[in-house]
Amino acid sequence: MAFHPLDARRPTDLLRTSSTLRALLEKSRQLERLQALFESRLEPAAREQCRVASFETGVLRLVVTSSQWATRMRYQQKRLIRDLQTFNEFATLTKIHCKVQPPLVKKAPPVRTIKRSKVASSTLQETAEHVCDPELKAALSRLARHHGEPEGH
Repeated sequence: MAFHPLDARRPTDLLRTSSTLRALLEKSRQLERLQALFESRLEPAAREQCRVASFETGVLRLVVTSSQWATRMRYQQKRLIRDLQTFNEFATLTKIHCKVQPPLVKKAPPVRTIKRSKVASSTLQETAEHVCDPELKAALSRLARHHGEPEGH
């Protein structure tokens, strides 16, 4: 059984024929609008920490980056509700709920650097001279040369 991909279609054609995509796009635009209105009432430091997740039946659900920001939003809840209710989009707002979701950022592993020294290099080279095994001797010599190279090479 062979797989035959569907013919590519223009985005405008997809939006015209797919009610699911149209609804998804409209929901996305609505969330962008709510986010912009919400950010207009936030202090600048909080704007990167709080995202509008949904607004249904008078409850504004936010995703915040830490429990500290959730606490700050709870303390500001009454003021935010009062300020946001001035917008038609938030006229029915009665509660703000926060969910903590830390950012998905992978931390790079720490870079380990080896301090190179002439003493280590000469000790490795001296040991290599007294070893009978040719493979071990070659490995120690390479390591001694590596330690003898200046930083940055």
